[in-house]
Amino acid sequence: MSSAVLDSYALLAFLYQEKGHKEIGDLLEKSLETDRLLLISAVNWAEIRYIIERKSGPEAWKKTRPKILSLPIEIVPVDQTMAELAGEMKVSRKMSLADCFVAALAKQQDGEIYTGDPEFRALEPEWKIVWL
Repeated sequence: MSSAVLDSYALLAFLYQEKGHKEIGDLLEKSLETDRLLLISAVNWAEIRYIIERKSGPEAWKKTRPKILSLPIEIVPVDQTMAELAGEMKVSRKMSLADCFVAALAKQQDGEIYTGDPEFRALEPEWKIVWL
């Protein structure tokens, strides 16, 4: 079974009840039933934090952080191999550096990327993208 790698778009959609939130909710429920953790890179964790704080303020982050940490999501640290892979992707594709870390993690884990961010079209058909 391949890993499910969340882009910040997917988790933020879930948190703010935006387009794709039901799909991520279903994925989280399925993950709990199967003990299959969903993955997010530490870079994208940082992205989620700053977006929540910018959008809703520091108090929102303080309230939301423990809720996110209670979900079946593993925050994967960035190592040199992942950083080099993300850097390699950034050279050849028009994507944000944070999105390159999603792709690098998915490549390392042979995972599917869950997103609605159109920048990920640059990865098709080489990567499996689950569009929200």
